[in-house]
Amino acid sequence: MASSPSGTSSGSEDIQQLMDQRKRKRMISNRESARRSRMKKQKRLSDLIVQVNQLKDQNNKIVTNINMVTQVYLNVEAENSVLRAQMAELSHRLQSLNEIINCINSAATIIDDTEVNGEDDFLNPWNLLHVNQPIMASADVFMY
Repeated sequence: MASSPSGTSSGSEDIQQLMDQRKRKRMISNRESARRSRMKKQKRLSDLIVQVNQLKDQNNKIVTNINMVTQVYLNVEAENSVLRAQMAELSHRLQSLNEIINCINSAATIIDDTEVNGEDDFLNPWNLLHVNQPIMASADVFMY
């Protein structure tokens, strides 16, 4: 029976050693897994920092472009305002010139009608031959 307790103790020690060995392997495996996990997190953090810097650069470029386009827009808007004012002035001038042309054309039509109808040339304001004619009046007209 003496061999039995020593055999049990030897078997128990073997089991304990086996369990300790498995425990150490698990600890080493867990440590390695934790190390890999920390490395992955560090790499992910590094990648995110690089991405943040790239996005900041892109954002700065976009803001710069927006500012330039806004300045160009304001310049075009100012030029457009000047051109609209010029267009309004030219439209007003054109309307005035068209009215003058219409007056001249209607006067020319009246002149043509009086020549065709044989009216007195004296009534024609465009006939300058009568402008230098003296006005004759007698003293009898003024006395009653």
